Amino acid sequence: MNFTTTAKTSLRALRAHLGRSMLTILGIVIGVVAIVLVIALGQGAQDLILSQVQSIGSNTVVVRPGRQPTGPSDVADTILSDSLKQRDVTALLKTANVPDLESVAPAVLVPGAIAYENTLFRGTVLGWTPEALGQVFNVYPDRGAFFTADDVKQAARVIVIGNKVKEDLFGDSDALGEFVAVKGQKLQIVGILPPKGQVSAFNVDEIALIPYTTAQKTILGIDYFHEFFIRAKSDVNIDVVVEDIKATLRETHNITDPEKDDFFVVTQASVIETVKTVTQTLTIFLVAIASISLMVAGIGIMNIMLVSVTERTQEIGLRKALGATNRNILLQFLIESLILTSTGGIIGTTIAIALAALVSYIAQTYFTIAWPFTLPLGAIFLGVGVSSAIGLLFGIYPARSAANKNPIEALRFE
Repeated sequence: MNFTTTAKTSLRALRAHLGRSMLTILGIVIGVVAIVLVIALGQGAQDLILSQVQSIGSNTVVVRPGRQPTGPSDVADTILSDSLKQRDVTALLKTANVPDLESVAPAVLVPGAIAYENTLFRGTVLGWTPEALGQVFNVYPDRGAFFTADDVKQAARVIVIGNKVKEDLFGDSDALGEFVAVKGQKLQIVGILPPKGQVSAFNVDEIALIPYTTAQKTILGIDYFHEFFIRAKSDVNIDVVVEDIKATLRETHNITDPEKDDFFVVTQASVIETVKTVTQTLTIFLVAIASISLMVAGIGIMNIMLVSVTERTQEIGLRKALGATNRNILLQFLIESLILTSTGGIIGTTIAIALAALVSYIAQTYFTIAWPFTLPLGAIFLGVGVSSAIGLLFGIYPARSAANKNPIEALRFE
């Protein structure tokens, strides 16, 4: 009996119990959907985050206060540190210290809500320089304008708000010239940003910008910064700029031992590597968990195949009596197991692709998130390949059990 005949016999046997066959592959379908979908969504999330990070530009460097966090417990120390001062901005802007520096935008994060009459909006209030958002993220007001350098010098009580802030607080009314309150301090709206959604770490629609001097002196009463956004000249070696920044800040902070730095520098390259490491690790972890369902499905298939062998004992005895060898019987049941798991793998992969496309469509259409639809070929091969391997692995024992039956005893079986 050749392979083609054996395969046709296997197909006929599966069609004879179609309902049971479909229920048998259900576990494989669910497992493969989980694996392929996790990989596709993980890759999509990574691509989305990387595109946002890269949109800042490779020549942008961020300096934060405190020691570089090595775990969640270190984040609070960074937020509460007051090591970045105006003297650092002055020193960094000196050409002799950082020759390839283009601009420094100190930032102050203001916690709290934006209030208008009896309505509150809990967004992100950031004290910044007037040109920072445009230079770093290429976002400019579509109504009104940014506050000016003079506003920064005078700590003017002005504010630029995002589109969602405007809609939630003012509805269809014109917000320009109106006053809102941040921590009890009244600020006049001079600009409104266009709808942009998420741009890097910011949701532009939910942001409000004020002069950093206003954030420091008028609202928070502090003399330090929470962050520096530094732009280097586009055609320079960013590593050299980073070293110049570190040397300058160590000098202004009287630090001789780099191990005692009270600041840390983040480049886009380091962020990209961190994002890749985190997303890939998380994807591997989730795939490992999803693989458990495939193992459970494999055990279920082995159990069903053993039941099938018992039910078809007389058929096995008859085929052996007509000349079928142990190898023929073994091959038939292995093929049946492979057909079940491979079919489950193909169906599961197809469903996973559809779900990944649906998630991307919903994110882009209803949540204005530029979530890309990505489907690595490795995910498809993994889904189909692993399901086939499960069929072989868990089909061997039932197939051997069928092949080793004594034909005389099999014919007598009732």
